[in-house]
Amino acid sequence: MSDSRLQDILDVIQQDPGRRGLRADPADNLITATAGDFEAACRTIALHPMPRVAIITGFTIPTARPPVGETDGPPGALYLARALNSLGIPVALATDGTSLPALRAGVAAAHLADVPVVELPDCPGAYGRSLAENYEQDRSCYLNEFFTRAGPANVLIALERVGPNHTLESLRQSGATVSTATFLKSVPAGHMGRCYSMRGRDLTDFTRPAHLLFETPRWVTTGGLATIGIGDGGNEIGMGRVPWETIQKNIANGGLVACRVRVDALVVAGISNWGGWALAAGVHLLRGTQPGPALFDADEEKRLLEVMIAAGPLVDGVTLESAATVDGLPFHDYVAILKQIEAIVAPD
Repeated sequence: MSDSRLQDILDVIQQDPGRRGLRADPADNLITATAGDFEAACRTIALHPMPRVAIITGFTIPTARPPVGETDGPPGALYLARALNSLGIPVALATDGTSLPALRAGVAAAHLADVPVVELPDCPGAYGRSLAENYEQDRSCYLNEFFTRAGPANVLIALERVGPNHTLESLRQSGATVSTATFLKSVPAGHMGRCYSMRGRDLTDFTRPAHLLFETPRWVTTGGLATIGIGDGGNEIGMGRVPWETIQKNIANGGLVACRVRVDALVVAGISNWGGWALAAGVHLLRGTQPGPALFDADEEKRLLEVMIAAGPLVDGVTLESAATVDGLPFHDYVAILKQIEAIVAPD
C-alpha cells in the first residue's frame, strides 16, 4: 500500500538548488522519467524479508590538490547506514581510496562498529571493453572480490557514484532512436565509456569500476540482486534508467556525461545526500517505525560531516573548499531539507 508521505518527501528532495536542469523540459525530464522509482526503492528494502545492503559512494574531485572526495555522497551513505543499522539491517560501505578515510572516520564517530568500510576493487581495462565482454570476463570475478571484502549483500545502492557514459553499443541496447550522427556530436569517438564530471572533466582514472556491480547486458537477468541508484546530475550510476535524449536536453553537457548504467530503481534528488535521507525515511515509513531523533539532529549531522571533512579530507564539489557545505549550499540551507523530512514523518 502506498503512503502519500513518500510523495511529500520526494517533492522536498527534488528541489534543484544548483539549477542543474533536473526538470528543464517541463514535459520530459529526469523527474518525469523516474516516476514511481522512489517508492519502488523504499519498498525494495522495507519489504525485503532479509535485506543485506551494500552502499557504494565516493566522487573524486581531481582539481583539488591532491585529488580528494567530495562532501556529497559519503555523508548521505553514512546517514543511510545509520538509519538501516537502527532497523537491524546489515550494511556495508564501499568507496575509492580518496573517500575511504572519511567514511571510516564517519563510521567510527557514529559508533557503527558492525558496519564494514572497504575499498572498491580495481579491474584494469574494464572501461575499455564492451558490455558483453565486461559481463563475460569481469563482472563475476569483480562481484566475488567485492563480496569477499564487504560481505554478502542482496541490495546494492550507488549513492552519488559516477559511472561510464554511453557508447554506440549501449545507446542501441537502451532502445534510443537518436541518430549516430547526433550522438557523436555530444560524444565523439575516444570519449565513450568514460566517467565524466558535470563540467565534462574525465574522471575515469580516479574511479574504480564499481559499475561492474550493477551493469549487465539487456538479455541477462541478475536473479536475487536488487539495485538502487541515487544521483543529482545525470552522470551517476543508475541514470541509465533515463533515456539519453532526456538527459541530453535537460542537463548541461548531458549528452557527454549521461551514465549508461541502469538500476532497478533510481532516486533523483537536488543533492544526492538528500536522496539518502529520503530513502532512509521512506524505509522507516513503510516498516511502520519512527526514526530515532538522532537522525534528524542537525547538530549531529554537522558534527559527522565535519569529522569526515577533516579525515578525508573532503571538499565541496562546487567551491572546492574543505567546509561544512555541500554542492555550494551553506549548511543551514542544506540541512533544512532534513528538517522538512522530519516534519513529514513525524507522528500525528
